[in-house]
Amino acid sequence: MRRTLLLGSLTLCGLAPAAAQRADDNAVTAAEDAFGATLGNESIGLYSARRVRGFSPIEAGNVRIEGLYFDRQGTLPPQLAEGSSIRVGLSAQGYAFPAPTGIVDYRLAKAGDQGVLSAIAAVGPYNGSSFELGIKQPLLPGTLNVAAGIAAAREEYYDGADANYVRAGFAPRWRPSETVEIIPFWSLSRGRDEEIAPVIVTAGPYQPPQVRLRRHFGQRWTDQESESTNTGVIAKARIGQHWAVAGGLFHSRYDVPSGFAELFTGTTREGLTREIIIADPRQVSASSSGELRASRSFSAGPRLHLLHMVMRGRRVESLYGGSAAPLDLGQRPLGEARPVAEPAGFVFGPRTRDEVSQSIVGLGYELRWRKVGELNLGVQHTDYEKHVAQPGLAAVATQDKPLLFNAAASALLGPRLAAYASYAQGLEESGVAPDDTANRNAALPAIRTRQVDGGLRWQMTPELKLVAGLFDVRKPYFTTDEANVYAIAGDVQHRGLEISLAGKPAADWNIVAGAVLMRPRVSGTAVREGRIGDKPVGQAGRLLRTDLEYRPPLLPGWSFDAALVNMGERTASRDGASTLSGHTTLDLGARYRFRLGRANATLRLQIANVTDRYVWNLYSSNSYGLSDGRRVLAQLALDLPQ
Repeated sequence: MRRTLLLGSLTLCGLAPAAAQRADDNAVTAAEDAFGATLGNESIGLYSARRVRGFSPIEAGNVRIEGLYFDRQGTLPPQLAEGSSIRVGLSAQGYAFPAPTGIVDYRLAKAGDQGVLSAIAAVGPYNGSSFELGIKQPLLPGTLNVAAGIAAAREEYYDGADANYVRAGFAPRWRPSETVEIIPFWSLSRGRDEEIAPVIVTAGPYQPPQVRLRRHFGQRWTDQESESTNTGVIAKARIGQHWAVAGGLFHSRYDVPSGFAELFTGTTREGLTREIIIADPRQVSASSSGELRASRSFSAGPRLHLLHMVMRGRRVESLYGGSAAPLDLGQRPLGEARPVAEPAGFVFGPRTRDEVSQSIVGLGYELRWRKVGELNLGVQHTDYEKHVAQPGLAAVATQDKPLLFNAAASALLGPRLAAYASYAQGLEESGVAPDDTANRNAALPAIRTRQVDGGLRWQMTPELKLVAGLFDVRKPYFTTDEANVYAIAGDVQHRGLEISLAGKPAADWNIVAGAVLMRPRVSGTAVREGRIGDKPVGQAGRLLRTDLEYRPPLLPGWSFDAALVNMGERTASRDGASTLSGHTTLDLGARYRFRLGRANATLRLQIANVTDRYVWNLYSSNSYGLSDGRRVLAQLALDLPQ
């Protein structure tokens, strides 16, 4: 019984061993499922922090750091967060108070009792280059250690733009006893000379003509600067045999001192377009957030009962808008650069200020019944308030105080088969209006959401797992109206099937394969009146991805990998008259692991989009962006024990 309680408390506190060294980074071998994971500079899976089942966990506010509620505004660099996982379906059931749209949970870089100095140098994609230096060092073995890193990069992009970045992270880890862990942290991501990607808006429901990649056709002076900072402290402790406490306080800030939008509007089928530049004054979004959680465990034979009491809160202050009058640079062929002199200055208007305050109090219950299953119940009371002060208009305040419920259960149907089901309600943010809309950068209202899912997990072998489930997510639907204002236009339902196969099908092979087959639909008055179509813009009904790695026994140290991605057709205009056809891309790569003196080393080579498939990004209705063609990356990672 004592061991059962201790294991339960360990799970609650999240006290886990330190992560592996950087030369060992390999998302294919580390992934637990195909639903999405990041490790170092590698990402894998069907979903990402920006898109889960067709929605964004980051925009929705469903972000966790070490399992604790975190309202992310800025970027979390790999020097601080060495990895992340997307939690949906069965993988979300271990979380107190799961959320619709899934959860993205970041893992901090943590040092163990073995010191290591890591260096990573990379060339590519394109003509970009980067260098990273990191250290994980015990200062007082068993008590105090530190993980820190810094990176400099010159990044180059598919549209010919480039940017310079400095990224850094610092996370000491103090363990004054075996049952207490305290981690303060800080990170910085600073961008300079960031050239703006073009937004191509067509004059009707059709695709723009293809333009040559890697040729910047905007203005060179429309560079912007950006700075993201994150600071915080996490504390976790076990108290006796039955109590676990975890808490965190965080501050996240995103600051753009000056920025631009490069719009190519009224683009015709023949490729004639009009270049419009919009300049912005400083745009700032800063959030203070945190969580305090106390958990009590009770044991009764094979049953472990857990009671969670949670308090969460955030306060967000944003300053945006004030854009200068659009600068019309006239018509030209799309993709053709026509430099003009930078204006002497821009006249900016007053900016909009908005403040969001949100507090959450929750009570949750978990039952973990050995060899039977698990049950997870929760209720949260949310107090949400938003104040918006727009220039020339009366201040507006909105409030919402919903009671939100969640329930999840899983049951063992046999030694290797389990079934699961869950229901969750949420109050979520909706991000900001896109650049090409009349209300660009406007903060959108909070919305109520709900999600139902269920499925099966089959442990095919000890090292190969299959998960298949159905899901149904419902939210208000945002799109542009006849005046190009981005706002709620109805309700959207994403209903579908998701499948994950992950593990080792044979001794020398690893596979991470997944599929999402979805039926996204919009309903409401605007659909019935024919003003918008019944398919949401940008949502594919099919997404297939397979990642394979093979380690040939006759070539010690070598492994070869491939990633095959297929995306289905996407609706490209709000009336449904324009669609983007499906596409398939292939990535190929290799790793060579070797010793370089005392250091463990890995050489990584990759060719992405091998067939150079031309694919459009889709921002909103009739609004397009370029995406990557074929590109090559070479990276050398070294770990030197200290």
